[in-house]
Amino acid sequence: MDNSIIFAVGGVILGLVIGFIIAKTLEKNNASKLIKEAKKSAGLILKEAKSEGESLKKDKILQAKEKFIELKSEHEKVILTRDKKMADAEKRTRDKESQVSSELSKSKKLNDTLDQKIKDYNHRLDVVEKKQEEVDKLHKSQVQQLEVISSLSAEEAKEQLVESLKGEAKNDAMAFIQSSLEEAKLTAEQEAKKVIINTIQRIGTEEAVDNCVSVFNIESDDVKGRIIGREGRNIRAIEAATGVEIIVDDTPEAIILSCFDSVRREVARLSLHKLVTDGRIHPARIEEVVKKTQKQIEQEIIEVGKRTVIDLGIHNLHPELIKMVGRMKYRSSYGQNLLQHSREVAKLCGVMAAELGLNPKLAKRAGLLHDIGKVPDAEADMETPHAILGMQWAEKFNEKEDVINAIGAHHDEIEMKSLLAPIVQVCDAISGARPGARRQVLDSYIQRLKDLEEIAFGFSGVKKAYAIQAGRELRVIVESEKVDDQKASELSFSISQKVQTDMTYPGQVKVTVIRETRAVNIAK
Repeated sequence: MDNSIIFAVGGVILGLVIGFIIAKTLEKNNASKLIKEAKKSAGLILKEAKSEGESLKKDKILQAKEKFIELKSEHEKVILTRDKKMADAEKRTRDKESQVSSELSKSKKLNDTLDQKIKDYNHRLDVVEKKQEEVDKLHKSQVQQLEVISSLSAEEAKEQLVESLKGEAKNDAMAFIQSSLEEAKLTAEQEAKKVIINTIQRIGTEEAVDNCVSVFNIESDDVKGRIIGREGRNIRAIEAATGVEIIVDDTPEAIILSCFDSVRREVARLSLHKLVTDGRIHPARIEEVVKKTQKQIEQEIIEVGKRTVIDLGIHNLHPELIKMVGRMKYRSSYGQNLLQHSREVAKLCGVMAAELGLNPKLAKRAGLLHDIGKVPDAEADMETPHAILGMQWAEKFNEKEDVINAIGAHHDEIEMKSLLAPIVQVCDAISGARPGARRQVLDSYIQRLKDLEEIAFGFSGVKKAYAIQAGRELRVIVESEKVDDQKASELSFSISQKVQTDMTYPGQVKVTVIRETRAVNIAK
């Protein structure tokens, strides 16, 4: 039994030894395979590394050659630039040298010419002195001969000559004084009229100023800053939309609106009132309020016309004529409000017609409409006299023949055919003859401002034009799509040249062209 155990143990041990040997053998074989594969992989890696190294080496060599060529070209450019600069400097030096030499030669020629002229001058001076001596000798001999012939000395001859000249001068002076007196008598009456007219104009100055200026009262001076806006954008927007110059100065609780057109001034005043009351003052809101105010003024014009014809008892007047009567409220004639003047003429015509046994209603109608030609529209011909223009409009709207004739003849443009015409003419003169009622200077001033604006509208691309600063500045707003910045500058120059050649005015007129581009989008 012991032997079997021993054999069993020996067999196990032998099996273990044999298994171990087999395992080691297998492990050795695997290790040799792994070593072979590793060597093979290492050979491949070395081969790839050599190829990559060769390619990198070639790339670096190429880059180095390119860099060398680039540096070489830059160096050549620098050398060429230096050579060119040196050549230019040498050329300038040669030019200067030639210029200096030419200047020296010119200077030498001028010096030679000057020396020759000095010699000629000295020679001529000597000749003149010799001739002067000969003239003096001849003069003395002639004086002596005259003294012998006349038996008078030179002093006695001078005294007689002076006496004769005194007599002639006295006669000439008396004739001059007489003619001056006669001329003074002829012009005395004319000069007196000029003095009277100038005096009346001085007295009527304040009325003329009131016709061009309005005062907008505010609650506090803080409102001025809101009206001006950041960097003045609000006040610029108001002036651009209304065409009125807004003067914000140190006047307490007041802003001055200046414009020759009463309609624009009223639109600006009402718009400012709405903006200040609402509190929202910015460019978009300003444009919206101005447009609404313009529509409101148009409606008010119609209401004024209706109230006027009702007050005067005039019936069946065409709506367009009623609108013209309403527009008279915002027009002036020689400094006189056109609507007040026409109402006054109508009342005077009615009274005078009644005294003469004529139709007072027809006379009032003619008196009210006699100046409708002074309310022009866009289609009116400004060259046509206002009496003829008013007559044409009356014909267009089917007024009676007597009224049409009275309108056209009140300034003797056509022949008077009825008694209404002289009545309207006389009443027109009576209304305008009141002291201080009219001032022709204001009318010509307003016409000059209108002419300035018309000149600007004669150029393409002009959207709006406003004469401001009492006619010293013409502000032109152009369409940004049609006029670019360069063309805006050219347009300003062209307008200024047109004003300079076509108009007569005191001082200077500044032409400002404004081009504005807006981008507007709506968020929903």
